Amino acid sequence: MTRLSSAFAKPHPALVCFLTAGDGDTAANLDALVEGGADVIELGMPFTDPMADGPAIQAANIRSLGIGTKTADVFHIAAEFRKRHADTPLVLMGYANPMVRRGPEWFADQCEAAGVDGVICVDIPPEEDEALGPALRVKGIAPIRLATPTTDAKRLPQVLEGSGGFVYYVSVAGITGSQQASSSSIEVKVRELKAATDLPIAVGFGIRTPEQAAAVASVADGVVVGSALVELVEKHGAEAPAHIRNYTAALAQAVHSAARGAA
Repeated sequence: MTRLSSAFAKPHPALVCFLTAGDGDTAANLDALVEGGADVIELGMPFTDPMADGPAIQAANIRSLGIGTKTADVFHIAAEFRKRHADTPLVLMGYANPMVRRGPEWFADQCEAAGVDGVICVDIPPEEDEALGPALRVKGIAPIRLATPTTDAKRLPQVLEGSGGFVYYVSVAGITGSQQASSSSIEVKVRELKAATDLPIAVGFGIRTPEQAAAVASVADGVVVGSALVELVEKHGAEAPAHIRNYTAALAQAVHSAARGAA
C-alpha cells in the first residue's frame, strides 16, 4: 500500500489539510497539522496567478512569493517534512507553470526525491494529461484529479482515467474559501463519483468548521480544509502552530468520529 491508500484505508474518513509553502514558519505549521491529527497534507506551491484560490490563499501566495520562495524551497520543505514524518502523505498542489517549465520529468524526479506522494495541478485538464501525468505515474506519484459540480457523466471517465490517490471533489463552482455547498448536493455527487471509481472521494472548498467537516465526512471518504488554516497563519504569525494544532484537533475529532462515507 502507498501512504495515500493507507490514509484512506483507516476505519474513519480522512482529514486533508492545506497550507501554502513559504507562508510563515511552514515546517512548524506542518508539524502542527500532523500533531493535530491530519491524515493527509496538501502543500501549496506559491504562484503569481492562483486563479482557483480565494482571497486567503491568494494572500498567502503573495506573502510567500514576497519573501522569495522558489520551487526549490518547496521541495526542500517537502523533503524535510518527509524526514520528520515518514508515514504522513504529502501532496503538492499548484499550477502548471512551476511544474512543467523545466520539463515534467524534472518535476517528477524532484517529487520522488522529496518523498511527495501526489500532485494536484489545478490548470492542466485531463485532456492534456501528457503534459505531466505520465512522468508522475512512472515515479509512482499519484496525479490527483479534480471533479466539480459541472463534471457530467460524459466527461467524468476522462477525469478519472489515469487519476490516482483520491479524487478531489470541488463542492462549489467557485474559488477556495467561498460558500459551502449543501450536504444533500454533496451526497448526490459523491454517490455518482463512487459509482464510477474505486478511488476515495475527498470533498473540499468552503469547509471551515468542525460541524461542516463532520457533515461532509458522513457522506465522503475525506474532508479537505484549507482557507481557514491559511487564515490562522496570517492572523497569528509566529504563534500560528499552537492555533493550527488546536483547530486541526477539533476538525480531526469531528471527521474521525463520523461514520465512514455512507455514499
